[in-house]
Amino acid sequence: MTGAYRKNVGIVVFNQNQKVLMCARADSKDFNWQFPQGGIDQNEDIVDAAKRELQEETGITSVELVARIPKPLRYDFPDYVLAKFKKNKYIGQEQHWVLFYFNGDDSEIDFSTNPNEIEFKAYEWTDISEAPKRIVEFKKNVYTKVVKAFKPYIRAKKGKFWQLSHDMIRNYIMQRLRTNVREGSRGGR
Repeated sequence: MTGAYRKNVGIVVFNQNQKVLMCARADSKDFNWQFPQGGIDQNEDIVDAAKRELQEETGITSVELVARIPKPLRYDFPDYVLAKFKKNKYIGQEQHWVLFYFNGDDSEIDFSTNPNEIEFKAYEWTDISEAPKRIVEFKKNVYTKVVKAFKPYIRAKKGKFWQLSHDMIRNYIMQRLRTNVREGSRGGR
């Protein structure tokens, strides 16, 4: 397939219960779930674009940046999506992914903040590992990579301090064990 990829930002938001925000698209009679996402304006910083899109689509502004995936992830639109947007020059999306911690209250969530473009009709807080199971097929590969990248960062926060996740503790222990084995095989150096 030849064509351009739309520059886009994908946004994962997690709350104090370590659950992520998934939203049901308003343009579907079914409940097609996804993370908030949207276009990046020319010369717009990725994190600024993520905050803007999150506010426009969900009303959420009470967030702290936790992590970013350093390189964008791509997916191609399937034929049925391309057919809906014949004038569109894009063949897919190139998404820059951002993880935010939501330090607000659910009452902040308002899908009508941009009444001309209501993106979502419902939301749920769910475990991040559920996201790839709930997304449309053509985005599953990207969502699987996002989950793998962000899952270790989803953890509890006590005041200003983050608790270490089980994955972080396990990775630290495994790294120390590998280092000790290497040092032991070199005669204790």
